[in-house]
Amino acid sequence: QVQLVESGGGAVQAGASLRLSCAASGRTFSTYAVGWFRQAPGKEREFVTAITSSGGSTYRADSVKGRFTISRDNAKNTVYLQMNSLKPEDTAVYYCAASRIISSRSDTYYSHTSYNYWGQGTQVTVSS
Repeated sequence: QVQLVESGGGAVQAGASLRLSCAASGRTFSTYAVGWFRQAPGKEREFVTAITSSGGSTYRADSVKGRFTISRDNAKNTVYLQMNSLKPEDTAVYYCAASRIISSRSDTYYSHTSYNYWGQGTQVTVSS
């Protein structure tokens, strides 16, 4: 069982940066892949980025490449999402999710159905 708590959201202007954190409980967090997803009002939840359990591989949606970076510190049971050059279209509730994914297929990490545990979400609002 893993419990996830996101933090770091807020309201910023376009071009600003934010760093989200996903803190996890549990001694075996280092064995879980973690993904970030977001959901804007009236839209479906979409994949943002993910990181494998070791941190050796990462995946990103095209919309955030070059702007968002995911990282993890397994000693602190925390995954980070550094968001730079924020745009109004990045406005959404951001969720972190975790699962023991054993797959070399990148599309596995993109799907929200691959993840068993979810945080409560943190709001990010970007104004123009």
